[in-house]
Amino acid sequence: MSQSEAVSKYQARKRTNAIALILSLAAMAFGLIWLVWILIETVRLGVGGLSWVALTQMTPAPNEVGGLANAIYGSFLMVMSATFIATPIGILAGVYLVEYDPEGWLGRTTRFVNDILLSAPSIVIGLFVYAVVVARFKQFSGWAGVAALTLIVIPVVIRTTENMLALVPSALREAAYALGSPKWKVISSITLRAARAGVVTGVLLAVARISGETAPLLFTALSNQFWTSNLSEPMASLPVTIFKFAMSPYENWQQLAWAGVFLITLAVLALNILARVVTRNKI
Repeated sequence: MSQSEAVSKYQARKRTNAIALILSLAAMAFGLIWLVWILIETVRLGVGGLSWVALTQMTPAPNEVGGLANAIYGSFLMVMSATFIATPIGILAGVYLVEYDPEGWLGRTTRFVNDILLSAPSIVIGLFVYAVVVARFKQFSGWAGVAALTLIVIPVVIRTTENMLALVPSALREAAYALGSPKWKVISSITLRAARAGVVTGVLLAVARISGETAPLLFTALSNQFWTSNLSEPMASLPVTIFKFAMSPYENWQQLAWAGVFLITLAVLALNILARVVTRNKI
C-alpha cells in the first residue's frame, strides 16, 4: 500500500469517526433535553404542591383541603410487603439455577418462564391477579396489590442473582470444597457473600421499579380515600392517586398529583443512589 492510499484511508476513518461521534452526541443531547425538561417541570410543580398538610392528611374531596398520607402509607406497605415476599423467593431461585441445575430441564424451564415474566407488561400481570384473586374473592384488596407487585419483583431478583452468582470465579467454590465445606456452606458463605453487592443492587432496583407501578394496582388494590392498614381491604397507593388526581379538573387534586410525582421521583432517585453506593463497596 502506498503512502497516499494509507493517508486516504486514515482520513476516511477519521471522517467516519467524527460523524459517529457527532451522531452519538446529538442522540445523547436529544435524550438529555427531554429528561432535564421533565425533571424541571416535576420540581417546579411538585415543590409547589408540597406542604405539611399534603404529607399528613388524607386524600381530600374535590376543592377541599387534604393530602396524600394514606396513599404514601399504602404504597409503602404494599411495596415493602411485596419486596419481603419476593426477595427470598428470587434469591433462592437464582441460587438453584446457578448452583444446582444450570443446564437441567427444570433450570431451562425456569429461565424461560422468568424471561416471559420479565418482558410481560405490568398491566397483564395486574389483569392476571385480578382474574385469579380479585374476581374469585369478589373484593379488591391490598393483598391482591401485593401479589401483583411480587410477580414483578421476583423475575428481576432471579435474573440479578443468577447473573451475579455466575460471575463468582469457580476457583472460590473449588477451594472451599477442597477444604471439606458442604455445598450449603459454600453457597451461603462464599458465593452469596461474594455476590451480595450485585444481589442487593438488583433488589433495590426492583423496589424502585414497583414504586411507580400504576396499572397492576388499578386492577387489584383499587384505591381508598381513607387511612387503612388492613391489607384485606381496598388500599390507596401513590401511583393510582396520582393517576386519578392528574386526570381530574380540580386544581387541588392536580397540585397533589404533582406533589406525589415529586415524592416518587425522590424515592426512586434515592434508591438508585443507594444501589450505586452498594455496588461501589464490593467485597
